[in-house]
Amino acid sequence: MSNSVSVLLAEDDENLGTLLNTFLKNKGYQVDLARNGKIALEKFNERNYDFLILDVMMPEIDGFTVAREIREIDKNIPILFLTAKSMKEDKLKGFEIGADDYLTKPFSMEELVARIEAILKRSGFEREIDSAQFNIGKFTFDSDKRLLIKDGESQKLTTKENQLLKLLAKNKSEVLDRQAALRAIWGDDNYFNGRSMDVYIAKLRKMLKDDEAIEIMNIHGKGFKLIDS
Repeated sequence: MSNSVSVLLAEDDENLGTLLNTFLKNKGYQVDLARNGKIALEKFNERNYDFLILDVMMPEIDGFTVAREIREIDKNIPILFLTAKSMKEDKLKGFEIGADDYLTKPFSMEELVARIEAILKRSGFEREIDSAQFNIGKFTFDSDKRLLIKDGESQKLTTKENQLLKLLAKNKSEVLDRQAALRAIWGDDNYFNGRSMDVYIAKLRKMLKDDEAIEIMNIHGKGFKLIDS
């Protein structure tokens, strides 16, 4: 299973991060290492991952906050927390956010791999394999190649068009939280970035207008919803 699993590892302890990164890669996982929560969020938005390992105590943005942000835009990706604490309250907080499991430091590397494999089996890893391609009505959207394809014709999307459509497609028929999307793509949910996002939503609507079944709805006070009924 591990050969096709991409892992985002967020760990600010340089020695442990390097050790985990090397060990998981030797086990066949594809690993990206982020040294703090801010970098982890940036990396998460840049590519598709199958699994997240988040240290709870990190500079810039802590692991709990990273998980909350990610859960706003991806309800299903498995999350495993690493913590130096064994406080019951912390574990409860992690599970409330949507963690799949928890490991308290120090832990054995083999136990970490066993937990990852167990979570992937429980979550039905197969659903993640083709997560770079989405069917939206009559369109096929390839987020890795930044292409929107219909009837054999393709149009290339800009980076932000691609990121925004990817979030909408991953949350199809569900509300995409406006603030979470702004923080994920623009890094800040201020007014000016909000206006910029509205411009990109209008561009995406124009690109998808050839299929009347597709709609990007404004959900007042919350965000947007992509439907293709």
